[in-house]
Amino acid sequence: MKHMKNILRNILVVAMMLGSYTGYANETLKVVPTFNTVKKGNHISVSDASGKIIYSGRINYNGNLTSLFDFTQLEDGIYTVEINKDFEIEINSIKVKDSVVTFIEDSKEKIFKPVFRSEDSKVLISKLALDSDEMTVELYYGTELIHAETVNGKEILNRIYKLDETLRGEYTAIIKSNDRVYVENFRI
Repeated sequence: MKHMKNILRNILVVAMMLGSYTGYANETLKVVPTFNTVKKGNHISVSDASGKIIYSGRINYNGNLTSLFDFTQLEDGIYTVEINKDFEIEINSIKVKDSVVTFIEDSKEKIFKPVFRSEDSKVLISKLALDSDEMTVELYYGTELIHAETVNGKEILNRIYKLDETLRGEYTAIIKSNDRVYVENFRI
């Protein structure tokens, strides 16, 4: 009989603990973001309303953004979350108030990054123009600027450059678009 009372008391304690944990879990996140799927190797940065980066790092696991990062621990305020993927950057703002996180849906933005490809003495630079119809290209051999141009277009910004095969060594392509700078180092 005494053994049965101990079992009942333990079950009651476990039930009370689970009830408490469930109550806390329901209070943390009210809105699930639309860009919540992230992959290992993506880069995340979180900045506050003044633009100061408060967190930046590589994502170590595939999964749901809100289960990998606990935004409820941030102080009350508005934050910008950027997920830097292979070919695009997804930007969204979140509001934290009393440990409740709300994703601000009308702040969602997607920036398409340029794609670099070098083969032999040719360099292909391509970018979807859905978010910006202009990109500035600068090509350097070592530290010397060898070519600069602004590329305009409506759907795809695309250039193929033929480099001098006799100038073997380190090259750098600098692309400016969407108020961002992308740098690619390569050799021929």
